[in-house]
Amino acid sequence: MVEYTDPLCPWAWGSEPVFRRLRAALAGRVRWRRAYAILFDHDDDPPPDPAAETAWYARYVEEISSHTLAPRAARLSRMPASSWPSSLVAKAAVPQGEEVAERVLRRLRESVFVLGEPADTIESALSAVRGVPGLDPRLLAVDAASEAVLEQVRVDRVEARRPVAEVLSARGGSPHPGAAKETAEGGHRYALPTLLVRAAGEYRVVPGLRPFEEYAAAVEELGPGLSTVPDLLSPADALDRHRSLTDPERLLLTEGPWPPPGAVRVDTGNGPLWLHPEEAAVHPAVAR
Repeated sequence: MVEYTDPLCPWAWGSEPVFRRLRAALAGRVRWRRAYAILFDHDDDPPPDPAAETAWYARYVEEISSHTLAPRAARLSRMPASSWPSSLVAKAAVPQGEEVAERVLRRLRESVFVLGEPADTIESALSAVRGVPGLDPRLLAVDAASEAVLEQVRVDRVEARRPVAEVLSARGGSPHPGAAKETAEGGHRYALPTLLVRAAGEYRVVPGLRPFEEYAAAVEELGPGLSTVPDLLSPADALDRHRSLTDPERLLLTEGPWPPPGAVRVDTGNGPLWLHPEEAAVHPAVAR
């Protein structure tokens, strides 16, 4: 499974409920890799009017959140300048273990869509993930600045700009069907998110914003019997596992009265974010 994504992409943020459910269904039975496509690149022209660009982007995110129901920041401080810092930090977290890497990426997403302060510098990206349980922050900083991690993200960027033919056009009832995007270089890159499922020389691709059933069907075609619907968790168990849940996530992943005892509510511009009390103690949305 290759997930083409970006920590600062609003459609990828809105797809997290379905992806969390899919990862739970396939846990321990597939290899899931994230390729960071670099939505905001170094060579993008700076906006002539940063305030106007930020206002436009805030409206764009608001429109997307009306489809995904994902939280959005009540106030966005600026348009993200670059995806490279958050992508480097997310990639650098992978050797520290799957659980740590998941929580690091989650914090990076929340930097822009909850806090309204995009993690678009190395300093802000490292600050956004401070306090993640089990994370070695010094090692993370060293690895994020390493040539090896930079090369991994460079490879991800190139890979994302070699989409399979099926996504050069994409149709369907989704507000984000996921047709590949034209690039400044004259080529294409995967729309974000896109999931590529590979097995035994075959592949299936599911682009854009899609329901769980479309991803499960793609997996089932290549691995009959592999895709299953995961058991719903109690609210307390789900919050203990994920540490941070949006309303769309808790509705898709949990069963039982909400909120669980001790859950900390963080209000956003489009519904709450729910934090485990231990996460709330170190989360920048509460601690700042």
